[in-house]
This record gives sequence, C-alpha cells and structure tokens, in this order.
Amino acid sequence: MKAYEHPEIESIPLEKAMQALSDPCRVSIVRALLASKELACNELPVGVAKATLSHHMGVLREAGLIETRVEGTKCLNCLRLETFRERFPGLIELVSECT
Repeated sequence: MKAYEHPEIESIPLEKAMQALSDPCRVSIVRALLASKELACNELPVGVAKATLSHHMGVLREAGLIETRVEGTKCLNCLRLETFRERFPGLIELVSECT
C-alpha cells in the first residue's frame, strides 16, 4: 500500500490553500470530512472517476488540508483541522458556511 506524504503546515502558502478550496468537488470533500471526521475515498459524496478523485485528494493533501492514513486495504482521510485553523484562521469555517 502507498505511503502518503503530508507537508508541514508552515510551508503552505495561503494561495495554495485557497487554490485547493477553489474547486466545488474539493469543497464537497472538505464538507463531508467536517461532518464525518474520517472517511475512506469510496465513502466521499462525489460523482467523479477514481483518477479524478485521486487528483482532488492529492491537491487537498498538498495544501495541508487532509491527512491520509492506510488501515488494511483502506485509505482513510481526515481534515488536519486544528493545524489548518492555526495556520489559516477562519478559512475552514468560511468554506463550511458558503453554499
């Protein structure tokens, strides 16, 4: 199983975080993780191909928004909520409130 890399949150510029949150599919993923805390990729409420979902997850991971851990054959994803809130106060709340 693949090992995932997660960047140090201090190295993430605001522009990268905002770019990651500029796509409706990625916003849906963030909102789902806010509601459920941790989800496998197949549990995310997005109607995109596997390869497209992998791309979106990679963008969110590189922007410091999510952490992916492997448990058996599943890749479980959660928000790096506290560290992201410390780095970019209010950004997650803004995304969760906008429709």
